[in-house]
Amino acid sequence: MADDVIDMRSGPNLPAEDIAPLLAALVSDRARVQVVSLSCGTVWIKRHGDKSRRAIVAVQAALASVLRLSFMRPSPAETGEGMVSRDLRRMARFAGSNIPTAAILYTCGNAIVLSDIAPTVERRLRELKEHDPAAHDDLLVFCSAELGHLHRAGLCHGRPFPRDIFVNDGRLGYIDFEEEPEAVMPLATAQARDLWLLFLQLSDRAIARAQVQDRAYAAWVTSAPQAAIVELHAMTRQLGRFLWLARLIGRIHMGRDLRQFILATAYLTTVFPG
Repeated sequence: MADDVIDMRSGPNLPAEDIAPLLAALVSDRARVQVVSLSCGTVWIKRHGDKSRRAIVAVQAALASVLRLSFMRPSPAETGEGMVSRDLRRMARFAGSNIPTAAILYTCGNAIVLSDIAPTVERRLRELKEHDPAAHDDLLVFCSAELGHLHRAGLCHGRPFPRDIFVNDGRLGYIDFEEEPEAVMPLATAQARDLWLLFLQLSDRAIARAQVQDRAYAAWVTSAPQAAIVELHAMTRQLGRFLWLARLIGRIHMGRDLRQFILATAYLTTVFPG
Protein backbone atom coordinates (compact mmCIF):
# COMPACT_ATOMS: atom_id res chain seq x y z
CA MET A 1 0.00 0.00 0.00
CA ALA A 2 1.30 3.38 -0.94
CA ASP A 3 2.70 5.18 2.10
CA ASP A 4 0.87 2.73 4.42
CA VAL A 5 -2.22 4.94 4.29
CA ILE A 6 -5.48 3.20 5.15
CA ASP A 7 -8.48 4.54 3.26
CA MET A 8 -11.26 4.52 5.82
CA ARG A 9 -13.96 5.55 3.35
CA SER A 10 -15.07 1.92 3.10
CA GLY A 11 -15.21 0.60 6.64
CA PRO A 12 -14.44 -3.07 7.30
CA ASN A 13 -17.49 -5.32 7.32
CA LEU A 14 -16.19 -6.99 10.47
CA PRO A 15 -16.85 -7.09 14.22
CA ALA A 16 -15.34 -4.08 16.01
CA GLU A 17 -12.76 -6.20 17.83
CA ASP A 18 -11.36 -7.43 14.50
CA ILE A 19 -10.74 -4.03 12.93
CA ALA A 20 -7.54 -3.16 14.81
CA PRO A 21 -5.75 -6.48 14.14
CA LEU A 22 -6.82 -6.35 10.50
CA LEU A 23 -5.43 -2.85 10.01
CA ALA A 24 -2.24 -3.90 11.77
CA ALA A 25 -1.88 -6.81 9.37
CA LEU A 26 -2.47 -4.55 6.39
CA VAL A 27 0.41 -2.21 7.26
CA SER A 28 2.84 -4.76 8.69
CA ASP A 29 3.24 -7.09 5.73
CA ARG A 30 3.88 -6.88 1.99
CA ALA A 31 3.07 -10.44 0.96
CA ARG A 32 0.91 -10.66 -2.13
CA VAL A 33 -1.49 -13.03 -0.35
CA GLN A 34 -1.77 -13.08 3.43
CA VAL A 35 -3.96 -15.18 5.71
CA VAL A 36 -5.15 -13.51 8.90
CA SER A 37 -7.01 -15.22 11.75
CA LEU A 38 -9.61 -13.03 13.43
CA SER A 39 -12.31 -13.65 16.00
CA CYS A 40 -14.85 -13.94 13.18
CA GLY A 41 -12.73 -16.50 11.35
CA THR A 42 -10.06 -16.57 8.66
CA VAL A 43 -9.80 -13.73 6.13
CA TRP A 44 -7.51 -13.29 3.15
CA ILE A 45 -5.62 -10.14 2.24
CA LYS A 46 -4.77 -9.90 -1.43
CA ARG A 47 -2.37 -7.18 -2.55
CA HIS A 48 -1.89 -5.97 -6.11
CA GLY A 49 0.94 -4.00 -7.62
CA ASP A 50 3.57 -6.59 -8.55
CA LYS A 51 5.90 -4.70 -10.91
CA SER A 52 6.98 -7.92 -12.65
CA ARG A 53 3.42 -8.38 -13.89
CA ARG A 54 3.75 -5.39 -16.23
CA ALA A 55 6.80 -6.97 -17.85
CA ILE A 56 4.98 -10.27 -18.26
CA VAL A 57 1.99 -8.50 -19.82
CA ALA A 58 4.28 -6.70 -22.28
CA VAL A 59 5.99 -9.95 -23.34
CA GLN A 60 2.67 -11.78 -23.72
CA ALA A 61 1.24 -8.94 -25.81
CA ALA A 62 4.28 -9.00 -28.09
CA LEU A 63 4.06 -12.78 -28.57
CA ALA A 64 0.34 -12.62 -29.29
CA SER A 65 1.01 -9.99 -31.95
CA VAL A 66 3.96 -11.79 -33.55
CA LEU A 67 2.19 -15.16 -33.61
CA ARG A 68 -1.13 -13.57 -34.60
CA LEU A 69 -2.95 -15.30 -31.77
CA SER A 70 -5.52 -12.73 -30.70
CA PHE A 71 -6.89 -14.98 -27.96
CA MET A 72 -3.51 -14.83 -26.21
CA ARG A 73 -3.71 -11.08 -25.67
CA PRO A 74 -3.16 -10.24 -22.00
CA SER A 75 -5.64 -8.28 -19.96
CA PRO A 76 -4.85 -4.56 -19.77
CA ALA A 77 -2.07 -3.68 -17.32
CA GLU A 78 -3.31 -1.74 -14.30
CA THR A 79 -1.93 -0.08 -11.19
CA GLY A 80 -2.48 -1.83 -7.87
CA GLU A 81 -5.52 0.32 -7.23
CA GLY A 82 -6.78 -0.37 -10.75
CA MET A 83 -6.46 -4.12 -10.16
CA VAL A 84 -8.52 -3.80 -6.98
CA SER A 85 -11.18 -1.94 -8.96
CA ARG A 86 -11.14 -4.73 -11.54
CA ASP A 87 -11.55 -7.36 -8.83
CA LEU A 88 -14.49 -5.50 -7.31
CA ARG A 89 -16.16 -4.82 -10.65
CA ARG A 90 -15.93 -8.41 -11.84
CA MET A 91 -16.94 -9.89 -8.49
CA ALA A 92 -20.04 -7.67 -8.51
CA ARG A 93 -20.94 -8.94 -11.98
CA PHE A 94 -20.63 -12.56 -10.86
CA ALA A 95 -22.62 -11.96 -7.69
CA GLY A 96 -25.27 -10.16 -9.74
CA SER A 97 -25.64 -13.32 -11.83
CA ASN A 98 -25.92 -15.49 -8.70
CA ILE A 99 -22.45 -17.00 -9.20
CA PRO A 100 -20.70 -17.69 -5.85
CA THR A 101 -17.62 -15.63 -5.00
CA ALA A 102 -15.82 -14.68 -1.79
CA ALA A 103 -17.39 -11.86 0.24
CA ILE A 104 -15.61 -8.50 0.09
CA LEU A 105 -14.91 -7.38 3.65
CA TYR A 106 -12.70 -4.34 3.11
CA THR A 107 -10.63 -2.51 0.52
CA CYS A 108 -7.88 0.05 0.87
CA GLY A 109 -5.32 1.25 -1.66
CA ASN A 110 -3.99 -1.76 -3.53
CA ALA A 111 -5.34 -4.33 -1.07
CA ILE A 112 -8.62 -6.19 -0.80
CA VAL A 113 -9.77 -8.29 2.17
CA LEU A 114 -11.91 -11.31 1.35
CA SER A 115 -13.80 -13.86 3.38
CA ASP A 116 -12.57 -17.41 3.57
CA ILE A 117 -14.17 -19.84 1.15
CA ALA A 118 -14.82 -23.55 1.11
CA PRO A 119 -11.74 -25.61 0.16
CA THR A 120 -10.64 -24.84 -3.37
CA VAL A 121 -11.09 -27.42 -6.10
CA GLU A 122 -7.30 -27.76 -6.09
CA ARG A 123 -7.38 -28.97 -2.50
CA ARG A 124 -10.36 -31.24 -3.05
CA LEU A 125 -8.68 -32.87 -6.04
CA ARG A 126 -5.58 -33.62 -3.97
CA GLU A 127 -7.70 -35.22 -1.27
CA LEU A 128 -9.81 -37.27 -3.68
CA LYS A 129 -7.03 -38.50 -5.94
CA GLU A 130 -5.84 -41.20 -3.56
CA HIS A 131 -9.08 -42.03 -1.75
CA ASP A 132 -11.78 -41.74 -4.42
CA PRO A 133 -10.47 -41.60 -8.01
CA ALA A 134 -13.98 -41.70 -9.50
CA ALA A 135 -15.08 -38.67 -7.45
CA HIS A 136 -11.83 -36.94 -8.44
CA ASP A 137 -12.67 -37.28 -12.13
CA ASP A 138 -16.33 -36.43 -11.55
CA LEU A 139 -15.25 -33.14 -9.96
CA LEU A 140 -13.25 -32.24 -13.07
CA VAL A 141 -16.29 -32.93 -15.25
CA PHE A 142 -18.46 -30.88 -12.90
CA CYS A 143 -16.09 -27.92 -13.28
CA SER A 144 -16.45 -28.08 -17.05
CA ALA A 145 -20.24 -28.27 -16.82
CA GLU A 146 -20.37 -25.29 -14.47
CA LEU A 147 -18.07 -23.32 -16.76
CA GLY A 148 -20.63 -23.87 -19.51
CA HIS A 149 -23.34 -22.43 -17.25
CA LEU A 150 -21.11 -19.44 -16.50
CA HIS A 151 -20.64 -18.80 -20.20
CA ARG A 152 -24.36 -19.18 -20.84
CA ALA A 153 -24.88 -16.40 -18.28
CA GLY A 154 -22.76 -14.09 -20.46
CA LEU A 155 -19.65 -14.20 -18.27
CA CYS A 156 -16.10 -15.51 -18.45
CA HIS A 157 -13.51 -15.94 -15.73
CA GLY A 158 -10.16 -15.60 -17.48
CA ARG A 159 -8.28 -18.20 -15.45
CA PRO A 160 -10.53 -21.09 -14.36
CA PHE A 161 -7.76 -23.10 -12.71
CA PRO A 162 -8.55 -25.45 -9.78
CA ARG A 163 -6.80 -23.10 -7.33
CA ASP A 164 -9.16 -20.27 -8.35
CA ILE A 165 -12.48 -22.11 -8.06
CA PHE A 166 -14.41 -23.76 -5.24
CA VAL A 167 -17.64 -25.67 -4.67
CA ASN A 168 -20.34 -24.09 -2.53
CA ASP A 169 -23.75 -25.73 -2.01
CA GLY A 170 -23.51 -27.66 -5.24
CA ARG A 171 -22.40 -24.65 -7.28
CA LEU A 172 -18.99 -23.73 -8.61
CA GLY A 173 -17.65 -20.48 -7.19
CA TYR A 174 -14.83 -18.29 -8.47
CA ILE A 175 -12.08 -16.18 -6.92
CA ASP A 176 -9.06 -14.25 -8.25
CA PHE A 177 -10.49 -11.97 -10.91
CA GLU A 178 -7.16 -10.55 -12.08
CA GLU A 179 -7.79 -11.43 -15.70
CA GLU A 180 -10.31 -9.54 -17.84
CA PRO A 181 -9.94 -11.06 -21.31
CA GLU A 182 -13.28 -9.67 -22.50
CA ALA A 183 -11.65 -6.22 -22.36
CA VAL A 184 -9.26 -7.12 -25.20
CA MET A 185 -11.20 -9.69 -27.21
CA PRO A 186 -14.81 -10.63 -28.00
CA LEU A 187 -16.64 -12.35 -25.14
CA ALA A 188 -17.09 -15.54 -27.19
CA THR A 189 -13.32 -15.72 -27.72
CA ALA A 190 -12.69 -15.19 -24.02
CA GLN A 191 -15.16 -17.97 -23.20
CA ALA A 192 -13.49 -20.36 -25.65
CA ARG A 193 -10.15 -19.54 -24.06
CA ASP A 194 -11.65 -20.31 -20.65
CA LEU A 195 -12.51 -23.81 -21.82
CA TRP A 196 -9.06 -24.36 -23.29
CA LEU A 197 -7.39 -23.15 -20.08
CA LEU A 198 -9.54 -25.48 -18.00
CA PHE A 199 -8.63 -28.36 -20.32
CA LEU A 200 -4.93 -27.65 -19.79
CA GLN A 201 -5.47 -28.59 -16.14
CA LEU A 202 -8.17 -31.21 -16.62
CA SER A 203 -6.30 -33.20 -19.28
CA ASP A 204 -3.19 -33.42 -17.13
CA ARG A 205 -4.97 -34.26 -13.88
CA ALA A 206 -7.66 -36.71 -15.01
CA ILE A 207 -7.08 -40.29 -13.92
CA ALA A 208 -9.20 -41.80 -16.70
CA ARG A 209 -8.06 -39.12 -19.14
CA ALA A 210 -9.82 -40.08 -22.36
CA GLN A 211 -13.15 -40.64 -20.64
CA VAL A 212 -12.92 -37.44 -18.60
CA GLN A 213 -12.02 -35.35 -21.63
CA ASP A 214 -15.03 -36.69 -23.54
CA ARG A 215 -17.39 -36.21 -20.59
CA ALA A 216 -16.05 -32.77 -19.73
CA TYR A 217 -16.34 -31.43 -23.25
CA ALA A 218 -19.86 -32.84 -23.61
CA ALA A 219 -20.80 -31.22 -20.29
CA TRP A 220 -19.49 -27.81 -21.36
CA VAL A 221 -20.92 -27.84 -24.87
CA THR A 222 -24.38 -28.66 -23.53
CA SER A 223 -24.64 -25.18 -22.00
CA ALA A 224 -22.02 -23.14 -23.83
CA PRO A 225 -23.17 -20.42 -26.25
CA GLN A 226 -22.88 -21.37 -29.90
CA ALA A 227 -20.59 -18.41 -30.55
CA ALA A 228 -18.11 -19.73 -27.96
CA ILE A 229 -18.14 -23.18 -29.60
CA VAL A 230 -17.40 -21.61 -32.99
CA GLU A 231 -14.56 -19.59 -31.47
CA LEU A 232 -13.14 -22.70 -29.80
CA HIS A 233 -13.06 -24.40 -33.20
CA ALA A 234 -11.09 -21.52 -34.70
CA MET A 235 -8.77 -21.35 -31.69
CA THR A 236 -8.09 -25.07 -31.83
CA ARG A 237 -7.13 -24.87 -35.51
CA GLN A 238 -4.62 -22.14 -34.72
CA LEU A 239 -3.15 -23.91 -31.70
CA GLY A 240 -2.99 -27.20 -33.55
CA ARG A 241 -0.35 -25.72 -35.86
CA PHE A 242 2.09 -25.72 -32.94
CA LEU A 243 1.56 -29.32 -31.83
CA TRP A 244 4.39 -30.69 -33.96
CA LEU A 245 6.81 -28.18 -32.45
CA ALA A 246 5.59 -28.85 -28.92
CA ARG A 247 6.07 -32.60 -29.39
CA LEU A 248 9.52 -32.05 -30.85
CA ILE A 249 10.57 -29.96 -27.86
CA GLY A 250 9.00 -32.54 -25.59
CA ARG A 251 11.42 -35.18 -26.82
CA ILE A 252 14.19 -33.11 -25.30
CA HIS A 253 12.42 -31.86 -22.21
CA MET A 254 8.76 -32.43 -21.33
CA GLY A 255 7.90 -29.80 -18.73
CA ARG A 256 4.48 -29.71 -17.12
CA ASP A 257 3.25 -26.69 -19.08
CA LEU A 258 4.27 -28.28 -22.37
CA ARG A 259 2.62 -31.56 -21.41
CA GLN A 260 -0.60 -29.75 -20.55
CA PHE A 261 -0.55 -27.91 -23.87
CA ILE A 262 -0.08 -31.11 -25.85
CA LEU A 263 -2.71 -33.13 -23.99
CA ALA A 264 -5.40 -30.44 -24.11
CA THR A 265 -4.78 -29.16 -27.62
CA ALA A 266 -4.39 -32.61 -29.15
CA TYR A 267 -7.72 -33.67 -27.68
CA LEU A 268 -9.57 -30.57 -28.83
CA THR A 269 -8.25 -31.03 -32.36
CA THR A 270 -10.04 -34.40 -32.40
CA VAL A 271 -13.27 -32.69 -31.36
CA PHE A 272 -12.91 -30.29 -34.29
CA PRO A 273 -11.14 -32.30 -37.02
CA GLY A 274 -10.02 -30.56 -40.17
